Amino acid sequence: MAHGSTRPAFRLGIEEEYLLVDSSTLALAEAPEGLLTACRADLGDQVGREFLQCQIEIGTRPCADISQARDDLRRLRRTVARHAARFGLSPIAASCHPRADWKHQLHTDKDRYNDLHRALAAVVRRMLICGMHVHVEIGDDDLRADLMRQVSYFLPHLLALSTSSPFWQGQDTGLASYRISVFDNLPRTGLPPQFANWEDYERSVQALVDLGVIEDSSKIWWDLRPSARFPTLETRIMDVQPRIEDTLMLAALVQCLLRMLWRLRHRNQRWRIYENFLIAENRWRAQRYGVTEGLIDFGAGAIVPFDQLADDLLALIAEDAEALGCSAEVNRMRHVVRTGTSASRQRAAAAPFAEGSEDGMRAVVRHLIDEFHEGL
Repeated sequence: MAHGSTRPAFRLGIEEEYLLVDSSTLALAEAPEGLLTACRADLGDQVGREFLQCQIEIGTRPCADISQARDDLRRLRRTVARHAARFGLSPIAASCHPRADWKHQLHTDKDRYNDLHRALAAVVRRMLICGMHVHVEIGDDDLRADLMRQVSYFLPHLLALSTSSPFWQGQDTGLASYRISVFDNLPRTGLPPQFANWEDYERSVQALVDLGVIEDSSKIWWDLRPSARFPTLETRIMDVQPRIEDTLMLAALVQCLLRMLWRLRHRNQRWRIYENFLIAENRWRAQRYGVTEGLIDFGAGAIVPFDQLADDLLALIAEDAEALGCSAEVNRMRHVVRTGTSASRQRAAAAPFAEGSEDGMRAVVRHLIDEFHEGL
């Protein structure tokens, strides 16, 4: 075995961003300081403000397995929902509020966010979007760089399965993930460059740090990045999930894909590296269609329907899912492909009403509130 025998921990952590809505009007609402204080009393630094005042962010502890992640995430969601209710608010976990206007939102008054506001101007002011991030612990820097390069191939698959932002300012965008199109306006976003090794990555980041353009790698917002704070690979491409079980499916899938690639490497095998130009085509298909139109299988030279892609993925990671104790979670992928992602369910909630009507958009928000509480 040419690459040593140390098995990474593969511990995982999940971060989610929620929007707060007024439980009566269903419009976005600012998070009052009392809500943050109450949440922090129960959750400590696992909860905090996000860029906009209508957002709140949570993060699990490092979890040994998906079962531990479920327990912690359920506790976090339940606590935020309970305290929010005392203020007449409800959290929703969708990547865009279906009818809110970004121009009416204020950013959080913190140094980091004030700096972003100054540096990125109108581009950052439109960031009325929420995502979910999955950290997987891989302590060895060279291994992190190698796996980052290989797992990038699967980023469109993760985006497609996660899509939860079809509406923007009361209009159906026709996209399954409008969030991605907003986020892509920021600098240093999109697919990660294909660095040959860890030194290449560090040298590139340092070039910007030395120029004073960024203070550290936390200002790099690729779809996948080495975390600036933890010994993890952080997958960031996904829309946030209204339902907790879909969050856990995606987190387990990320964990299994990385273990599968490590296992191949352990046997002196590896995933073929494709040009970002080609992966970006699948990324666009995922953004536009979610799981309804399939993705390109570049090895087969064909567009493959998503039910077949799901079967292929599950076969690929079956050994890893069993080893990590998350077979049930990743198998949920078939259910998501069969019944549709949140984007489809949101459209179904709006369908009985006139297109773009306030009643339709309110129906979507009510549906999202119900799904947030599902399984808590």
